[in-house]
Amino acid sequence: MRRRIRTDLALEVRESFPEDDVEIKGVVLTEEYDEKNKIKVSTVEIKDDRGSRAMQKPKGIYITIEAPSLAESDEDYHKPVSDEIAKQLRKLAKEYNNEGVLIAGLGNREVTPDALGPQVVDNLFITRHLIREFGDSFKEKNRLGSVSAISPGVMAQTGMETQEIIKGIVERTKPKLIIVIDALASRSVSRLNTTIQLSDTGISPGSGIGNNRQALNEETLGVRTIALGVPTVVDAATIVADTLEKYMEGGGFSEDEIFKFISEVNGSQVENMFVTPKNIDESIDRISFTISEALNSCFAQH
Repeated sequence: MRRRIRTDLALEVRESFPEDDVEIKGVVLTEEYDEKNKIKVSTVEIKDDRGSRAMQKPKGIYITIEAPSLAESDEDYHKPVSDEIAKQLRKLAKEYNNEGVLIAGLGNREVTPDALGPQVVDNLFITRHLIREFGDSFKEKNRLGSVSAISPGVMAQTGMETQEIIKGIVERTKPKLIIVIDALASRSVSRLNTTIQLSDTGISPGSGIGNNRQALNEETLGVRTIALGVPTVVDAATIVADTLEKYMEGGGFSEDEIFKFISEVNGSQVENMFVTPKNIDESIDRISFTISEALNSCFAQH
């Protein structure tokens, strides 16, 4: 019996299958490793409905960039990570040619683990208003792309679904591409604040912590939508379950006994609790800057 894990990372869902070294029909996994910069890039492509059902995620491409040293305050290391993010963004953007991108930084800036999106927006080079004021000659002279951005907050602050806000902006400003930034949940403590996931399937805000809101994707917004997220929290139940599972396996308990015991413990003790590192403030500051630099190099200037 495969224990359900709470994670937003497609790579972790793929890793959760017992037959990890066996092909999952409808799902293709490829991996690359940059030894010099110690950056691993894994691409999970869900090709059909069969793969979508197995992974419980929409069909599409999910790119995971793992950079363990991202958690350290090493400015020299952040440049290659930013370059890798930009490289993968260009892959997913495909034919987009800097005509108009809307970047939406989701989350609540008052709650640090959820403040990634707003802080990325704070660091962006916004150009749409400059192009509208000074014209195409100014745009061409300075080699600018048209970038606009919004931090829509959360429903408790606005009384509106994020999708409602973004759809209204899309109808008025008509961007050619939307980039949605959000904090994610991981099942692995080691991946917190060191992993970036990009996908062409959009995102459901709050899904990682079981607070699903209306989806933001090409189908709902009518514009190609790329989601970019970083896991900043891990489900406490997952930490407890992993620890108990290893201990009970060593004690000779059966798989069914382990599953039953873990289900009882999680249901009564740690439901809806999430854990984040103690240095989350510093991590969000660093990662938001790294991501914004990638976005600026991709879309603000060329």
